Amino acid sequence: MDASYGGDMTNDRSVVFPRIHVRDPYKRLGISREASEDEIQAARRFLINQYGGHKPSVDAIESAHDKIIMQKFYDRKNPKIDFKKKAREMKQSRFMQFVISRFQTPSTNVIIKSTIAFLVLGALTFLFPTEEGPTLQVAISLIATIYFLHDRLKSKLWAFLYGVGSFIFAWLLGTFLMVSVIPPLPLVKGPRSFEVITSLITYVLLWVSSTYLK
Repeated sequence: MDASYGGDMTNDRSVVFPRIHVRDPYKRLGISREASEDEIQAARRFLINQYGGHKPSVDAIESAHDKIIMQKFYDRKNPKIDFKKKAREMKQSRFMQFVISRFQTPSTNVIIKSTIAFLVLGALTFLFPTEEGPTLQVAISLIATIYFLHDRLKSKLWAFLYGVGSFIFAWLLGTFLMVSVIPPLPLVKGPRSFEVITSLITYVLLWVSSTYLK
C-alpha cells in the first residue's frame, strides 16, 4: 500500500508542464504582460511546485522567468516613450487648450484668397531673387497678414497686434530653423538663399495666422 502510494507520488512529481514548448514567456508562465514582479515570482513558485519532478519542465519555467525578468530590467533602463500618450497629454494641457482656442476654421472664400496671396508672394520670392533679398515681398506679406486679419476680426487694433506679433514670431522661427535644423537646399542658390528660404517659411506661418487666428 505504501509502495503504491509512493509510486503515485513519483508519477505526480514527474508530470510534464503542458506549456513547455510555448515560445512566449508570459504565456508559458500563464501571466499577463502587465504582471508585477511579485506576480511573476508567485507564478514561478507555483509552477515549480507543480512540475518540479520533471527537469525539462523546470528548465522551461526557469527560462521563461529569466526572460521576463531580463526584459523588465531592460525596460526600466530604457523606458519607451509613448508618443500617443504624450501628444494626448500635451493636447489636454491648459496651454495647448488656450492655443487651440485662438484658432478657428474660416469660410472657404477666406482660405482661397489668403492662399492665393501667399502663393504669389512665395513664387515671386523663389523665382525672382534679388541681391537685396526679398525685402519688398516680406513687407507685403506683413501688410497682407494685417489685411486678412482685419477682414475677419473687424478690429484694426487686434489685426495690427496679431499681424506684427505673428510676423516677428514667424521670422524668428524661420531664422532658427534655417540656422539649426534645415540644411542648405540645392534648389535655392545665390548670396540671398538664406533670406529666401527664411521668407518662404515665414509666409507659411503668416498664412496660418492670417487665415485661422481669431
